Amino acid sequence: MSLSSRSHVMAVKLLSPCSSLPHPNSLLFFTPSPKGPKPISGKVHLLELRSKNMAFTRRTVVKVNACVKVEQKNDPEEAAGGGEWGKVSAVLFDMDGVLCNSEEPSRMAAVDVFAEMGVEVTVEDFVPFMGTGEANFLGGVANVKGVKAFNPEAAKKRFFEIYLDKYAKPNSGIGFPGSLELISQCKNKGLKVAIVSSADRIKVDANLAAAGLPLSMFDAIVSADSFENLKPAPDIFFAASKILEVPPNECIVIEDALAGVQAAKAANMRCIAVTTTLSEERLKSAGPSLIRKEIGGVSLEDILCGGFGGYSM
Repeated sequence: MSLSSRSHVMAVKLLSPCSSLPHPNSLLFFTPSPKGPKPISGKVHLLELRSKNMAFTRRTVVKVNACVKVEQKNDPEEAAGGGEWGKVSAVLFDMDGVLCNSEEPSRMAAVDVFAEMGVEVTVEDFVPFMGTGEANFLGGVANVKGVKAFNPEAAKKRFFEIYLDKYAKPNSGIGFPGSLELISQCKNKGLKVAIVSSADRIKVDANLAAAGLPLSMFDAIVSADSFENLKPAPDIFFAASKILEVPPNECIVIEDALAGVQAAKAANMRCIAVTTTLSEERLKSAGPSLIRKEIGGVSLEDILCGGFGGYSM
């Protein structure tokens, strides 16, 4: 009989009296231990299991032919309080590429900006600069292409005009499936939730409106406007931690870009990466705690317990 190393609780309840047991109506709780089951109730009881075949699986109730019922449960609230994964009190969501399917539209709007300047670029040219803020996003490509007298502020202004006009109209459906559900689940568990984005606030508000995600859902919205050093620097995550009054090591970050994963690690925060923008192999190079395919594939168990699949999607 083997159990996962994650936090589990086994409840053993007597279905019928057993003369061999001193307290036949007792309900006992055990946690897995390398040295065998360890009782965590006030009393120690000896159970005689007469089943020939008994197997344990996650969320499985195993009935034994004799006089006991063994039930194994994953208890996210217990896991949130400690254990191997550690305590979790807040979830920090990146926006572009995590909650909103907006990375590709952002690159398309950037291509439009450069086209107006007479500079030919592709959407792929912007991939290395994703998640670093619009000034770096546009300025990085301008530097690579050797654009003379590039004005990042003017380029940003025009970028936002194009993006909001063409790609981020209210309720246009750019939200990833599962975004609203996961945020709601986190809030229902008592976790604080925040948007932490390297985008300016004008884009954050537009994207959330386009995705149908109310601002009121979030305990904090932290955007690029007030920061000199953006991701991969950890400054923006430290600011979110302070606003939420949650220690960095109790925050879980969900990111899609290398810069975001690197910033989370620099802030001593665990990070779940999603492959909506980059491949699993590229994300692994930044060392996230978990990798999932998309926000709809991130479970509350992943957040509270560290999941059961590691990098597996």
